[in-house]
Amino acid sequence: MTTTTLSAEQSETSAVDANRKARDTPGEKIFGGVAHLMLIIWSIIVVVPMLWTLLSSFKTSKEIFASPFKLPAKTQWVNYANAWQQAGIGRAFLNTVIVVGGALLLVMILGAMCAYVLARVSFPGRRAIYYLMLAGLTFPPFLAIVPLFFVLKNFGLLNTLPGLIIVYVAFALPFTVFFLYSFFKTLPYEIGESAAIDGAGEWQTFFLVMLPMARPGMASVAIFNFLGLWNQFLLPIVLNTDKNNWVLSQAIASFASQAGYRTDFGMLFAAVIITIVPVLIIYVIFQRQLQGSVTAGSLK
Repeated sequence: MTTTTLSAEQSETSAVDANRKARDTPGEKIFGGVAHLMLIIWSIIVVVPMLWTLLSSFKTSKEIFASPFKLPAKTQWVNYANAWQQAGIGRAFLNTVIVVGGALLLVMILGAMCAYVLARVSFPGRRAIYYLMLAGLTFPPFLAIVPLFFVLKNFGLLNTLPGLIIVYVAFALPFTVFFLYSFFKTLPYEIGESAAIDGAGEWQTFFLVMLPMARPGMASVAIFNFLGLWNQFLLPIVLNTDKNNWVLSQAIASFASQAGYRTDFGMLFAAVIITIVPVLIIYVIFQRQLQGSVTAGSLK
């Protein structure tokens, strides 16, 4: 019975796809072909340099300059060990995880709460606060460097990881609120009213009802925030000059510039791969959650 039903559904889906393809006009087919061609070209532009960097991370500097595209004669795993220890990538990696992880956790919680209140709670000045948040998106970070420097210095947070976390949260919060505002705005008001009838308070309604329904938006904004915070360079280079508290961007920049042409490029590429891998892992994890949330939402 179940097998017959599944077969019927698959046949119906195939028939719909066939009809859709048959209805495509020549212009739509040309547009689709051009779009796929552009995606292939873009994928090559992005993937090939990453693969070359991965390949070069297992070579010596002499092999990289002698035969850039050939496989290494011997896999140089020592490049990763040297990058982790000698170049200070290990300490910088730990600092980056602490700073980005703490800032991401805070900005997602605060941003979701702020967006929820602005989108669903009526009070005087709500629109003004929202527009001030939007104005924060247009403020260039380099204009705030000098004031931030003295503010952190006066509070004793200059060249500290907590100070850098606070700055990261401040700069990521406007985008988070702007992104999540539309998600909470489109959620049905009847669900919140039903939760209130069942005895749920405001906190329970937010954390147990509304927040899970906004998982697609949360996953998307978490990806964008993680990428932006992980690759941040301007803020830490000015506000975090203590070498023991350096993040990855500072450590790699210092390692690449300190030796000039004598740089060990195999070790440098290994450091780059160490920096890229967590980003790819986080993206894959959140992308799966995003797809699952969208699928669950469509089934409901």
